[in-house]
Amino acid sequence: MTVERKNSTEEAPTEEVTKLLIDNPSDFKFHAAYMAYSETWDKISSPETRTELNKILTALSKDEISYSSFYKALDEYRSRGSRHYEFSRERIETQRKRYKGRR
Repeated sequence: MTVERKNSTEEAPTEEVTKLLIDNPSDFKFHAAYMAYSETWDKISSPETRTELNKILTALSKDEISYSSFYKALDEYRSRGSRHYEFSRERIETQRKRYKGRR
């Protein structure tokens, strides 16, 4: 006969991370950054990752980081949430028709 025991340290309920609503449509650069954040947020379900996304957007809104730093950090998370494959560009070589002049 086996007896199941529950751990005395039960998991604490995790806080639900919410999407930030600090968009500023009148500031084009920030609005574009917010849209990128929002799109990435929707593709990712991990609460830890969403918390990190919130941190970088908050830092951008407070001018603590630059836009280039924001996009570098965001790209890390975009690649994690992406479900499509990246296509490499291949060089296509063509031939030209040559004009040989009149006979």
